[in-house]
Amino acid sequence: MQRYFLKDQPKEDGKVTITGEDFHHLARVMRLKEGDRVYAVFPDGQSAEVEIEEISADCALAFIVKWMHDEKELPVAVTIASGLPKGDKFELVIQKGTELGASRFIPFHADRSIVKWDEKKSSKKTERWSKIAKEAAEQSHRNYMPDVRVPVSFQQLIQIGQDYPFKLYAFEEASKQGEKTALHHLLNQMKQGDELLIVFGPEGGISDKEAEQLRENGFIPCSLGPRILRTETAPLYALAAISYHFELMR
Repeated sequence: MQRYFLKDQPKEDGKVTITGEDFHHLARVMRLKEGDRVYAVFPDGQSAEVEIEEISADCALAFIVKWMHDEKELPVAVTIASGLPKGDKFELVIQKGTELGASRFIPFHADRSIVKWDEKKSSKKTERWSKIAKEAAEQSHRNYMPDVRVPVSFQQLIQIGQDYPFKLYAFEEASKQGEKTALHHLLNQMKQGDELLIVFGPEGGISDKEAEQLRENGFIPCSLGPRILRTETAPLYALAAISYHFELMR
């Protein structure tokens, strides 16, 4: 059943209005009609099965059939900070990372980032990223859409990290030095509702200079196994490990 994230809460009588791109998708792509049902997710994270009552030229009216009480979110909130990679790799991180439960994505300008951010296209690019996150959240039946930020500088990322009680950075050198337990130990310290920030470098990884600054500001270096992972693969590995730890082992 199709799932839509709506901008407004339902009315007191349980009526729901679907507009904008969601309405276009419902009416023009899915070709749904009166009597069909979809899932609606509201701004407060609650979701319900709703039945379409009327379809007009620019909106669909529906009513709540039943509230859903299934929990789809990771027990901990995970923010993925990615050094800006080439091409559409960050789009892949957003799409698959959303499916795996990430709550926020923060791209940043890293020492080894090759791509140059075009400020003139900033709003359009960020809008596209947010749309990818929304579609992935709908597909994976999330209760919340991840927050996708505009790119920040490395120093801004350091400042953002001050708001997180738990923070890691994936570092190839840590693996070479035999580090194997940092991620495991940190996850064991976390409890439901805690927030975790994990930093990943672009192609070429995090520079030694960046690694030093991260360590000085409370970030813990961690290994993601003995194999070298691509910049778009590493965040997905970490999210899968976190899901396994909190959702399958407990």
